[in-house]
Amino acid sequence: MRNFITLTAALGLVLATGCNQADKPAAGKKTTVALMPKSKGNAYFVSCKKGADEAAKELGVELIFDGPTTPDPAKQNEIIENWITLGVDVIAAACENKDGISTALRKAKEKGIKVLTYDSDAAADAREFFVNQATPEGIGTALMDEAARLCGEEGEFAIITASLTAANMNEWQKYIETSRVTKHPKMKMVALRPCDDLKDKAQAEATTLLSAHPNLKLIMAICSPAVPGAAEAVKQAGKTGTVKVIGLGLPSENKLYVKGDVTQAVILWKTVDLGYLTVQAAKALADGKLKAGDKTFTAGKLGAMEIVGDNILLGKPFIFNKENIDGFDF
Repeated sequence: MRNFITLTAALGLVLATGCNQADKPAAGKKTTVALMPKSKGNAYFVSCKKGADEAAKELGVELIFDGPTTPDPAKQNEIIENWITLGVDVIAAACENKDGISTALRKAKEKGIKVLTYDSDAAADAREFFVNQATPEGIGTALMDEAARLCGEEGEFAIITASLTAANMNEWQKYIETSRVTKHPKMKMVALRPCDDLKDKAQAEATTLLSAHPNLKLIMAICSPAVPGAAEAVKQAGKTGTVKVIGLGLPSENKLYVKGDVTQAVILWKTVDLGYLTVQAAKALADGKLKAGDKTFTAGKLGAMEIVGDNILLGKPFIFNKENIDGFDF
């Protein structure tokens, strides 16, 4: 991180002149990228940080990684306010609450700080680009297609999400429902429960679902801690194989459940690449090499990435199952 004296002096100069910081970092000065997870202890974001660290080293970027210890929109805003005071060059945030964080991100933009979001978006006017792990349609469709396949195209299922305000998960749910209605009409969603991105709470919610819905055929967990949480509930209830488990999660966190036939499929993207791409985009944005209207963006080892509107797309989701999960170590 920049030393405190340098940052304070730079901030004083900005305040004295009444001007925003320059569009580009000064020559010879390292670009400082502040990367915010939804919660920094979540293995999903720890994995993202590995890729972010790799990109920062390649690019000579000074990377700050900080966020709440548990999902906390107010704490995210507090950290962003601190980064504004420090005068970082770029903020890249995974947003727990779309509306709640957008005011703070708009303030950062007004101060001349470049703003990206990744994983979960803010309001479009609060950032320049969203680094999108996959399209919401692609994620929602993949989840619903796999759920229906495992259930023989009919039966009851329930969803465990992180929170009812997470913008990315709400978008996924929209396309899950679209796919259900148009392609799998005999599938019936009977419950939607939040787990606050906590494995133990997901397990408790899944246990309640198993009791409340005796005909439940599948639990779909759409945040990473919820997948092993739901699997553990199914295992302890003695319903392995009877109640299927699928979801969005890390292969490493679910490998034992997948190999034990408790969890049938884990759907995700390469989280290390998501962190890597976010820092690559942050540096290009700071340097003026990534601009509104661009259709592609070259991101180091990942090569040319497609940009649709203001979304930089990582790619399509991937299905990890018993046959292939041993081939992945993240």
